Amino acid sequence: MESGSVTTPFGRRSMTLALLAGQLISREIEPGKSVDKWKLFRSLCAAKRSLGISDRALAVLNALLSFYPENTLSGETGLVVFPSNVQLSLRAHGMAEATLRRHLAALVEAGLVARKDSPNGKRYARKSLDGAIGTAFGFSLAPLLARSGEIERLAAEAEADRLELQRLRERLTLCRRDIAKLIDVVVEEELPGDWTAMQEHFRSLVQAIPRAPGIDDLTPLVQAFETLREEVANQLQKRIKPQEMSGNPDQIERHKQESKPESIIELERCSWNERSDRQAIEPAHAAKRTFPLGMVLKACPEIINYGPDGAVRSWRDLMIAAVTVRSMLGVYPSAYQDACEIMGPENAGIAVACILERAGHINSAGGYLRDLTAKARQGKFSLGPMLMALLRANGFDGRGVRDPNA
Repeated sequence: MESGSVTTPFGRRSMTLALLAGQLISREIEPGKSVDKWKLFRSLCAAKRSLGISDRALAVLNALLSFYPENTLSGETGLVVFPSNVQLSLRAHGMAEATLRRHLAALVEAGLVARKDSPNGKRYARKSLDGAIGTAFGFSLAPLLARSGEIERLAAEAEADRLELQRLRERLTLCRRDIAKLIDVVVEEELPGDWTAMQEHFRSLVQAIPRAPGIDDLTPLVQAFETLREEVANQLQKRIKPQEMSGNPDQIERHKQESKPESIIELERCSWNERSDRQAIEPAHAAKRTFPLGMVLKACPEIINYGPDGAVRSWRDLMIAAVTVRSMLGVYPSAYQDACEIMGPENAGIAVACILERAGHINSAGGYLRDLTAKARQGKFSLGPMLMALLRANGFDGRGVRDPNA
């Protein structure tokens, strides 16, 4: 356990409340308390948002911990590490000295380490006659040990929040898919009723989803989507004719064989096959693919939620997802069919994915797609600039590689 009087920083650095708090908390370590430093560091990584520290600051703390000789932080041993900035920089993957100093200051301000400056500001240790370290000057890890319980609690809360956010995202994805496909039934069967209002409400809810939603954002949205799904399902149930729910097995089987395809997805896919001699989803059409599928999904991640089983693993999956999204956005089948004929099915799917990504900024998705199709017919439209802009907006460079400065 560290003890002694309060010390002030060397040189022009002024004393702050954070510095004082770091020294005072070091005196509150319970006797015999110890913790595995790397386990504690993993908890810190999980709780970084609650503690207000960045990834770069954690990299510096990782380097500081590497200079502590034992795997277990203990109040019974010295908790001061004293590497030079050059040594620290090497273990922080070559971090520039100015950046290193800034993140060291951030760790001190966050109350995770404390400065213990020598009379001349240098970091060093004096050894006793038996070779053991006596007095050391540098950075004390005592605040880290003192706050280990708090850090582990924050890490547990962060993990619980992560799981809750994951659960809300799953519910939201299922609701969006269910509503879109139920509305497909309405369009296919041309059912009477005020379905336009429901479609508009659905679009407004989709546009209200933030790009990086949190739990507080998603909770009311999920409730609104689930309420709308229940309303759409109830309205459809009321319009199912009683005789359609009855009949012997032979009649039911015959009805299935003579009926239309089960959804507009199948209807439109059959239309492509007939009009394009089954080339819309065959490898022979690959010549019209101008962008890798992985790059498209990085630029337009929202489309993934509408693929089969909530995933897009192939161009076929992308085109199936695009048909679902087409219906959700209120784009007429004829407008999408025109886009497929002019751009090619894959590029038309990419165009719909881009429109979905920017749905909050587009008043009429159908009109926008028709405009893009008209420009493509004249040779005046390319998907490249649109994809590149979305890649940059999502933190990637032009090659689809995560931009470290984003």
